[in-house]
Amino acid sequence: MAKISWKPGNMVYPLPAVMATVRGKDGKDNIITIAWTGTVCSDPAMLYISVRKERHSYNMLKETGEFVVNLTTEELCKATDYCGVRSGAKVDKFKETGLTKEEAKVVNCAMIKDSPVNIECKVKEIIPLGSHDMFLAEVVNVNVDDAYMEENGRFDLSKANPLVYSHGTYYKTGKKLGTFGYSVKKKKK
Repeated sequence: MAKISWKPGNMVYPLPAVMATVRGKDGKDNIITIAWTGTVCSDPAMLYISVRKERHSYNMLKETGEFVVNLTTEELCKATDYCGVRSGAKVDKFKETGLTKEEAKVVNCAMIKDSPVNIECKVKEIIPLGSHDMFLAEVVNVNVDDAYMEENGRFDLSKANPLVYSHGTYYKTGKKLGTFGYSVKKKKK
């Protein structure tokens, strides 16, 4: 098998496809689909989302400095796509998708009740990068749907069939292959 060279580009795939909810200073809510997101630090808990300046949510994020990352599932795939291709300047995405709006607990923002996990964030820094600006944010609260909790108190995201994105295509995940450290775990005798 031979390797071929491509022009420089991002090949870290798949990525989580999430819906970020934002509220403008005027009180209007919007949902933006984001694939450029991820963890940047565990203590303090921090993540980022990268957003194009042309997006309707960009100025809302910049004005308020707050947002919620709502994890998506197989069942939310169509709404996730819709919120990525329609502008909140022209449509009410909550109304058009039938997603249920719920107030966040810490930030002044709506979150998506239909999502298994809602991660409330406060922007710490906006980093201009080129086509996108990165909103580096501290996680200030996490809301988890108890339907995905196991008896031992652990969260089982695989029950939700999480949605990921790769080169213009959405995929579901959910098959557990191992747990952290399983490759070196000593076998019981």
